[in-house]
Amino acid sequence: MISFEYRTPKNLKEVHASLKEFGTDAKLIAGGTALIIMMKQRLVQPSCLVSLRSVRGLNGIEIKDGGLRIGGLATHRAVESSPLVRRRIPLLAETYHHVGTVRVRNMATVGGGLAHADPNQDPPPTLIALGATVKATSANGSRVIPLDTFFTDYYETVLNPDEIITELFVPKLPGNSGAAYLKFLPRTADDYATVSAAAVLTLDKNKKTIADARIALGSVGTTPIRATAAEAVLRGQPLKAEAFVEAGEKAKEAVDPVSDFRGSAGYKKEMAAVFVRRALERALANIRQQSKAKAAPKTTKRAAKTRKRRKR
Repeated sequence: MISFEYRTPKNLKEVHASLKEFGTDAKLIAGGTALIIMMKQRLVQPSCLVSLRSVRGLNGIEIKDGGLRIGGLATHRAVESSPLVRRRIPLLAETYHHVGTVRVRNMATVGGGLAHADPNQDPPPTLIALGATVKATSANGSRVIPLDTFFTDYYETVLNPDEIITELFVPKLPGNSGAAYLKFLPRTADDYATVSAAAVLTLDKNKKTIADARIALGSVGTTPIRATAAEAVLRGQPLKAEAFVEAGEKAKEAVDPVSDFRGSAGYKKEMAAVFVRRALERALANIRQQSKAKAAPKTTKRAAKTRKRRKR
């Protein structure tokens, strides 16, 4: 039996006071979906658990600067089912839908999942590709951290022991952009991926050249990986299948997977290239779907006018 003190602060000031009192012997707990398992396995043995469940104002989802501000205590299920998220950044809702089971998503929090820093999780690649940032708060103030610099190693981040994630910010996608997240599942639907890939593709105003690209991968290293070299080979290139293949090969060079029951390291490397290419193809397909959707009302109006003329 592990003996520990349990604190239930009502605000951030009380949270910070408990963290200051216990230092590295304190652990924050929100949903507890990862921490409780680690405590049962004796991987962590805190002398104090500081619950965030009673802290108000950290579970909202709202528009901010054209993007979305998501509170650190918002659950995965809240992001997945939010009409606002589905309307503004549908890929975000889709990605959180892939996390575990409904029971897990109803408990796990956005901030807790990121702070846990498991490189096999679904949200980080999508969030990195979308250019997301987190706000970390301590008694000394707050700072904004880009997600692509947030993770440092297995279960490790740049967070200081006295900091907590209070906000996730996902910016609005640029015009002529499409986004996609894909994961390869050899086992059950709620399992970790053998490899996952997220891509955001932005075209120029004529939609014939790639203006920008952001690519990230999961389950192929000690942290989620942003494939900057793969992004670089795409920028300024015309829309050709060969460009996506080349980007996939570049992404393969960035990963460093380990062999496990989901696949060998060599197999995961090959799948990284395949899934980056597929994610880019899906992102491009999404851009074209959006273009068709915008053009559809105009076509309908023209058809209606034509029918009226014929009746006359």
